Amino acid sequence: MRRLVITALLVLACITAGAQGRVSTKKYIISDFSDKITKVVLPGSDLLDGALRQEVVNCWTLSPFEFCTPADFEKLKKSPDYYFLLAGATMFKGEMAPSLVFLTLVKGGPEAGEGTSGMHEVISLPLCPAGSSTGRELVYLGAMVNSIQDFTEEAMLSEKTAYMGPVWFNGNYRKYGKMMTIWISQDDVDSSVKYVSRYLDDDFSIVSEDDADEKFLTSAFNTLCSYVVAPLMPVEGASWCYKMLFEANTHRLVYIYRHKITAEKGPGFLVSDFKRIARSR
Repeated sequence: MRRLVITALLVLACITAGAQGRVSTKKYIISDFSDKITKVVLPGSDLLDGALRQEVVNCWTLSPFEFCTPADFEKLKKSPDYYFLLAGATMFKGEMAPSLVFLTLVKGGPEAGEGTSGMHEVISLPLCPAGSSTGRELVYLGAMVNSIQDFTEEAMLSEKTAYMGPVWFNGNYRKYGKMMTIWISQDDVDSSVKYVSRYLDDDFSIVSEDDADEKFLTSAFNTLCSYVVAPLMPVEGASWCYKMLFEANTHRLVYIYRHKITAEKGPGFLVSDFKRIARSR
């Protein structure tokens, strides 16, 4: 009898431990995403509000959604019944003020603290510099909304993907991006970068910002266009620069790398990026 009791307790302990381990995984945490309402937080900027509203209406299909204000977010963020898609400024260690704005998908819950602290982050993508608008974020906003949805859908199915975060998107380049025409805006290249012509070819070019954005806006077939997000006033050794390539006709993110801004590495694509992109072509 004593042996049966011990065995039963051991089995119960294993089941409990297994359940706890499963519950703590990222895939399990977001497994209810499609069953919950995603609250899209409109930041209060007329231009960004209208653009974000339109892009979500155009492409969001993975879950039911509603629009809300930042005040609504503060009231509702402790509820596990909601996910939230919002644009928020981030300050990195060593910076004196927030430097970049990220478009982030988080899950509500009782652990939510100030801002989005304590909330489970599903995925976050750099949107624009904090404190100013270049206008280019509106060009690529729809692609970011679409990419966040793509990642979330895959993360619900794959534990590996759920833990990879933005790095997951680079697999898109290895799969098919390397066969596409690439247009990198001259303004997206670090000013210190020289002599990269050996990495370029007939389908891999540095062009004007207007030409790159036009290709994207007209949904050019089989074409990747660049977009860089970096602080307006970076702190050397603390601030980060993000470099991205988006597919024009599908609005998929296929390349995202970042580097810390230093005296030697300014904002924009570096020689290392050109090497990396060209290596698989």
